Amino acid sequence: MKKIIFTEKAPSPIGPYSQAVLKGDTLYTSGQIAINPETGELITGSIETETHQVMQNMKAVLEAAGMTFENVVKTSIFIMDMNDFASINTAYGSYFDETTAPARETVQVACLPKNVNVEISMIAIM
Repeated sequence: MKKIIFTEKAPSPIGPYSQAVLKGDTLYTSGQIAINPETGELITGSIETETHQVMQNMKAVLEAAGMTFENVVKTSIFIMDMNDFASINTAYGSYFDETTAPARETVQVACLPKNVNVEISMIAIM
């Protein structure tokens, strides 16, 4: 049976989906964008600031499931502009040990929810 994961420390879903679903020992997260969960406001400014907010939101979801970034085995990064790749990579990379970092793909897309610049989802295993 699946378990729905929800925390008020991450933004509430803006559609018919869950922040994350735990099935067995595997956690599947929905994509997170740079919304401040306390205010509901979109974080704008630099791409690094956006990425750090996304990762903080993801950290809250992982913690709600009893996990950390060390449990993450796969990430998907969706970006509006591949020219932001290096900056996003630097911010994202600060949350992982490079020797044990998860598998990942980064894809440039035409548009993201609320016209953000980056969205990240993860798969983690206990």
